Amino acid sequence: MASSSTHLLLLLLATILIVPRASSHDDGGAGKAVYTKVCDASRFEAAGLVMSRYPYCNASLPYADRVHDLIGWMTVEEKVSNLGDWADGAPRIGLPPYMWWSEALHGLSSTGPTTKFDDPKKPRLHSGRAAVFNGTVFANVINSAASFNETLWMSIGQAISTEARAMYNLGKSGLTYWSPNINVVRDPRWGRALETPGEDPYVVGRYAVNFVRGMQDVPGHASSSVDPTSRPLKTAACCKHYAAYDVDDWYGHNRFKFDARVEERDMVETFQRPFEMCVRDGDVSSVMCSYNRVNGIPACADARLLSGTIRRDWGLHGYIVSDCDAVRVMALNATWLGYTAVEASAAVLKAGLDLDCGMSWIVQDGKPVMDFLTTYGMEAVRMGKMREADIDNALTNLYMTLMRLGYFDGMPRYESLNEKDICTDQHKSLALDGARQGMVLLKNNDNLLPLNADKHAAVTIRGPHAEAPEKVMDGDYTGPPCRYVTPLEGISKDVKIAHAANVTIYFGGINMHIEREGNDREDLLLPKNQTEEILRVAEASPNPIVLVILCGGGIDISFAHGNPKIGAILWAGYPGGEGGQAIADVILGRYNPGGRLPLTWFKNKYIHQIPMTSMALRPRLDHGYPGRTYKFYDGPEVLYPFGHGLSYTKFRYELADAAKGATVKLAAAGRHCKRLSYKAGTLHAAPSCPAIDVASHACEETVGFNVSVVNHGDADGAHAVLVYTIPPREVAGAPIKQVVAFQRVFVKAGSAATMGFKLNVCKAFGIVEKTAYTVVPSGVSTIHLENGDSSSPSSVSFPVKISFAA
Repeated sequence: MASSSTHLLLLLLATILIVPRASSHDDGGAGKAVYTKVCDASRFEAAGLVMSRYPYCNASLPYADRVHDLIGWMTVEEKVSNLGDWADGAPRIGLPPYMWWSEALHGLSSTGPTTKFDDPKKPRLHSGRAAVFNGTVFANVINSAASFNETLWMSIGQAISTEARAMYNLGKSGLTYWSPNINVVRDPRWGRALETPGEDPYVVGRYAVNFVRGMQDVPGHASSSVDPTSRPLKTAACCKHYAAYDVDDWYGHNRFKFDARVEERDMVETFQRPFEMCVRDGDVSSVMCSYNRVNGIPACADARLLSGTIRRDWGLHGYIVSDCDAVRVMALNATWLGYTAVEASAAVLKAGLDLDCGMSWIVQDGKPVMDFLTTYGMEAVRMGKMREADIDNALTNLYMTLMRLGYFDGMPRYESLNEKDICTDQHKSLALDGARQGMVLLKNNDNLLPLNADKHAAVTIRGPHAEAPEKVMDGDYTGPPCRYVTPLEGISKDVKIAHAANVTIYFGGINMHIEREGNDREDLLLPKNQTEEILRVAEASPNPIVLVILCGGGIDISFAHGNPKIGAILWAGYPGGEGGQAIADVILGRYNPGGRLPLTWFKNKYIHQIPMTSMALRPRLDHGYPGRTYKFYDGPEVLYPFGHGLSYTKFRYELADAAKGATVKLAAAGRHCKRLSYKAGTLHAAPSCPAIDVASHACEETVGFNVSVVNHGDADGAHAVLVYTIPPREVAGAPIKQVVAFQRVFVKAGSAATMGFKLNVCKAFGIVEKTAYTVVPSGVSTIHLENGDSSSPSSVSFPVKISFAA
């Protein structure tokens, strides 16, 4: 236990540093001094210390030397007290407390103890330098993913990080944000589908790379030639939840006890790929391990997954944090190996965990429940179960990250950001545009949409989501939005709302009571009373109605798709604070929808075909299970396939070159050749070199082609071009097809835009064999483009013949 003088010093530092460590109900703080960097001489002086005594504050030294000095000053007790998300710091040497946990999934979130929005009912009792009541709430991630627009994804990250820096300067937030969520949506019942970029691992990975770059990159310092261990960070992002995490609570199978039994091929191909892209290509500064076990071992205690893969193989430049409260779960829920709290704490540190997030949202005896590492770390050290050197290594990873963030020295380019840089017109405009880009038109019989406001002077509005109660459009992990425009408000700006009109718009869907963290869905249906009401409204309407669906995961609305009295269906997802305006812009024709579904919408019978707990992606013939996601599903027809999305105009593709195909010959020494699994009866004899191992090849070969996107309709519009590759038909167990590239382009009516693609052969044509090697197969693969609209010429393809030369 610390002395009373140390407690006084800790309290002094807590009141004058950027993020006060206070209870969640503390609404004071106005007028307190706010410092935006640790190494501020006046802050040290206020604490009775001399900053020049501590080399860790010498900005002329390399970060590694400074962190080594900082840790060298600390006692083992002080070290242990900084292994949790509520880090004590070391007041006697000038190191203040720091709260690591902030969230920024689709805008700054009030989830967690660090980010503090003020209560408009108590405007004078604000925290920090100024009152901030709102932040920009962008559309949920599943919406943004539907845009297939990498520029948008990066811009959202940049806007959020700007508001985060402003909040930090005001003393109302930290610099470390545990976002994005990049788990692949393996099963349509998963409650957290709304938080993710969908079901394709490549698309999810590209979202991660762009969002993380937007959150982290400082202009002029994004180049790979910059030393990654000293590259400055605007804010620190975190890719989560690693790994094979996508069961929250399904018929008694909950995330705390679930053991994900995963084949190595699926791990490499699907569950790890977005994380590898996030670390290698995004240079993310943190990865969060998940609650679940993977093949019997808790993810946060698996040295192979953490130290071996994330840090050694992928080269993480940052820290690894547990999900909150994953270490406690090991001892109290999963009861892994019968470990005590002390043994669980020691195990995760040895495996490569650097920071333990605790259950700080739970208050017992007036204090938050703390994490396991800070609670049981000293006992583990005394019992000889935890090495101090391992603690030093964890702290090195943590403080190197804070050094890069300017936590110690400041970052002048961002120090002027303040409350005026939150909820700016630019950010609100970006939120509106992002919400519109993610809208997906699922059905549009006889061009019912867009509605002409001059022709339809009045409309009837029905449905539970018309007024979007409980801020349903914001989804989860959100803060208070700059403004909240409901669908009813958005529509009523342009047309009169009448009890009986020629056109009816029904706003339906589900909400956070049905799909959310900690709650998986039992079926894929709308609530029964809502389905019945939609049918009654449609039957009573003199003309076909418009159905707008709000949800994250797919819903079986077969009853509506096949009903001629329901003329148009628009998926709006959870479109954020500007959602009502975005919906109105699409329905009334001010914006032509160009979104495409980032996940498959299955029919409800899917839930009877396969249990949610089956982790295999490929079909299981022995169990009668169909495959999962568009890459492997071979069951009955789905409602809406991955990539489906209509427009108010028509697009077609014309291949500008390569129409006759392409041939690629790769050099391959004998040691690079790998065996390949073939379907029975498809080959007379396997080639001498069936495939090459990607890891052993230089992988410099490319295939390039141009495609013209022709808008042969009457409306200007944006269109997302999705490029797939199809492996040679004789290869067994390969994906049906897989996304390898995509671009979004705007094309005026009657015009065309030419888009160029240059595909790396190893990345675009590589598949994962059952041995878990990533290989490029010999034979004829196919490049395939689909435009998402089956009612118009929907695809073009050309072959690519790949062979190997010794």
